[in-house]
Amino acid sequence: MSRAMHRGVSGLRISGNSNDSWDSQMKVKTEKEDSEKNRSSDHTSLSFKFPCVLFPDISSSKHGISENGFAYDTFSAGSPRNRHKLTMFVLKLSLILIVVLALVGSFWWTISITTSSRGQIFHSHGYRRLYEQLVTDLWDIGELSLGSARLKELEFCPLEYENHVPCFHVSENLALGYSNGEEYDRHCGYGLKQNCLVPPPVNYRIPLRWPTGRDIIWVANVKITAQEVLSSGSLTKRMMMLEEEQISFRSASPMFDGVEDYSHQIAEMIGLRNESNFITSGVRTILDIGCGYGSFGAHLFSKEILTMCLANYEASGSQVQLTLERGLPAMIGSFTSKQMPYPSLSFDMVHCARCGIDWDQKDGILLIEVDRVLRPGGYFVWTSPLTNAQRFLRNKDMQKRWNFVRNFADNLCWDMLSQQDETAVWKKTSKKSCYASRKPGSGPSICSKRHDGESPYYRPLEACIGGTQSSRWIPIRARTTWPSRAKLNSSELQLYDLHSEEFAEDTQNWNLAIRNYWSLLSPLIFSDHPKRPGDEDPSPPFNMLRNVLDMNAHFGGFNSALLEAGKSVWVMNVVPTIGHNYLPMILDRGFVGVLHDWCEPFPTYPRTYDMVHAAGLLSLETSQQRRCSMIDLFTEIDRLLRPEGWVILRDTVSLIDSARMLITRLKWDARVVEIESNSNERLLVCQKPFFKRQTN
Repeated sequence: MSRAMHRGVSGLRISGNSNDSWDSQMKVKTEKEDSEKNRSSDHTSLSFKFPCVLFPDISSSKHGISENGFAYDTFSAGSPRNRHKLTMFVLKLSLILIVVLALVGSFWWTISITTSSRGQIFHSHGYRRLYEQLVTDLWDIGELSLGSARLKELEFCPLEYENHVPCFHVSENLALGYSNGEEYDRHCGYGLKQNCLVPPPVNYRIPLRWPTGRDIIWVANVKITAQEVLSSGSLTKRMMMLEEEQISFRSASPMFDGVEDYSHQIAEMIGLRNESNFITSGVRTILDIGCGYGSFGAHLFSKEILTMCLANYEASGSQVQLTLERGLPAMIGSFTSKQMPYPSLSFDMVHCARCGIDWDQKDGILLIEVDRVLRPGGYFVWTSPLTNAQRFLRNKDMQKRWNFVRNFADNLCWDMLSQQDETAVWKKTSKKSCYASRKPGSGPSICSKRHDGESPYYRPLEACIGGTQSSRWIPIRARTTWPSRAKLNSSELQLYDLHSEEFAEDTQNWNLAIRNYWSLLSPLIFSDHPKRPGDEDPSPPFNMLRNVLDMNAHFGGFNSALLEAGKSVWVMNVVPTIGHNYLPMILDRGFVGVLHDWCEPFPTYPRTYDMVHAAGLLSLETSQQRRCSMIDLFTEIDRLLRPEGWVILRDTVSLIDSARMLITRLKWDARVVEIESNSNERLLVCQKPFFKRQTN
């Protein structure tokens, strides 16, 4: 029986030889690292080399072993024993042929059912489970039967792919006729799938640990020129300095006090003493449109405010790429023709500081989208030269644009709280009755239920006011404040058709799982500080994880457990479009997240997450009859993952075994971990090595 790999964890076991021990593994690892250091002085990877056991040991106690590794038996050709073995061989071969014919017949039977009587078979739950299991088994057999041809390692992509983001091709979109900002939209309907591994830049370096990495990043890790740094125009973009190999977001310069003063000004305009009172006023999550390089969110993070940056795709000098490199939430999103992938009533504040959006254009439909994602009583903060009307007293065009925004905001039932210098703050109404009290025809109509869903996955923008028919219409000041907000009570759970027992069980399971995960990973993450069971954590800086992606977030329990454990991380909670949509609940708990179809690329740049976690995602995708292949999914994970980043997959034994075979193509180090409390599931823990490219 395998012994536990880590201290204090009874729920996990490492699959492997029963003679292995953690101390011996650490000894081997230390000797291996010493030999690697002697071979190379250029770079020392922190990757922990897992033994990936793909085949069981073969005993040779009764047989000899030939040079080619196959077993042979010493017996005479004409002996009775030989004839007996020959008979058994024929019987076994016949059995194999019968099994193959049965599988082929089952395969054609499956196709015929799918095409002719698919609608009937799903009326029976038992038949559906049999059908799904058959599809899974046939897929697994097909993957494994291809053998070494399928297990060939993927090649690295060409150098131009090092910052490649699929689905965002501005030049191709322009050639296809997209214009008026739609060329920046996400278009995934064409183009070849990526079947290679995205390489890191030549001089890529592992990001500095949080919180140091929030203020200093390596220039080589992002695509930006010195001219782009010097010419950055927005308020938050200017809060940076280029220093040889680093970009610094902190300085003794008075300019760097601007974000703190700016945040303080917004708080006062709302009627608060300072930004530290945002939490008590109901503000926990902020959507920062065109965030610059994340300085606004970086400052508010210390106040327990979570800011999600949303900005257009940029080939160079990307706001999203630099913000993620700093360890702050961000994703690519165009704000021109499609709804954002968030349900209605998702954020407590929407912020735009010279974000480049003309709110007076397209008949105000962009302001309607802001209203849709804004919670009742939430705030819209807009900083722009256009809001300073005194500067444009003689410019009738600018006056006309400003007046349009003010009047349209009134028709949305927004109350302008204050206007100072270039900043204006509005508050969304908390009362639905306001919409009925408007003059007929004076503003956008109320969306019908058909147009007011909570799964707006890149749908066209709606010209009607959404969210008014939602049971989640609760003013932000009436909500429980953070951090109690993350612990939903029974009455709040009723909004999402959940029982308190189910939610409590999920919370308990994830709290236990996080302790197990961290105990498992701690000796590996701290590879520069070899830690054996019973050792204390090394002193700071020790946090190797900051950006975490949960690919199948469910209730957001993984995110909640990480925060309960005191981990300095933020989690992008992704709710797959093919599963049950719990994203409204995740956002209402004070977390950030997004809807996504995992058969499409995720809207972010390469190398942006330290850990990718997926519990039950493979089973979920399997239940949808393989809309995309498992290797496509793993290739996308590799694109999102930083070098030396971690992957934790939790799923059924059969799917984990299939995944373990396939990840050898991605050059990952991997280990299967048994879950003693659940014999039907396994963990697959992987680490992406740091393959350092050499300059030509």
